[in-house]
Amino acid sequence: MTAGRQLAFPFPHRPDYATDDFLPAASNQEALAWLDRTADWPDRRLALWGGGGTGKTHLLHIWCRRTGAHLYHGRDLVGVPPPPGSAGVAVDDADSPAEEAALLHLLNACREGAVPVLLAAADPPSRWPVRLPDLASRLRAIVAVEIRRPDDALLRDLLVRLLAERQLPVSLALRDWLLLRLPRTPAALRDAVARLDDAQLAEGGGITRAFAAATLRLAAHHDESETSADPAMDGTENPVSSEKCHT
Repeated sequence: MTAGRQLAFPFPHRPDYATDDFLPAASNQEALAWLDRTADWPDRRLALWGGGGTGKTHLLHIWCRRTGAHLYHGRDLVGVPPPPGSAGVAVDDADSPAEEAALLHLLNACREGAVPVLLAAADPPSRWPVRLPDLASRLRAIVAVEIRRPDDALLRDLLVRLLAERQLPVSLALRDWLLLRLPRTPAALRDAVARLDDAQLAEGGGITRAFAAATLRLAAHHDESETSADPAMDGTENPVSSEKCHT
């Protein structure tokens, strides 16, 4: 075994989608408002749509916990799904069901039982590439609420949350440095934090700017502000407190 290296135990990170962990913002305000008014959904149906990492799955879990609804994933929809309970049904990645007929059966059963349905996908249901005419007509009638791209404040809060969840101590200066260089999407931030976590577990030591740049293949721009003494280089200034981490 090479001296100085740690054994990496690949414990997968599984978000718990806790209600308190969701970050409200202008980009998801409309979706949150609709989830508070299930009884007002036209035909008891609603669809959330938006890019990857914008919080659709998180909101589905929150709504299911609040209402007692059953959560499906599109890939699990095959055959004739079991009769839905009265609390409701949610379907994540509803635009890619394993079988279109299964999604149609589920929507029909929910309508007959007056059961609320919450769908989530990257695009509004009217744009889903479905082949069954009956399914297409039902999808076009569903009210679709967009979760827009997050603003700078939400991205910063999200990065802080992601680092805390994995108990990664990263300085404020280094967090700002990462935000300036990473793609400005929640999915990119989640991927970057996961890669930093894996690399730090394998290599040990602190997360410095050089470590982050090498791990994420980010270009280091040698301007005056970065060649001067920078506490982010040792990763010790204002670290994310492990007391705030969710285990």
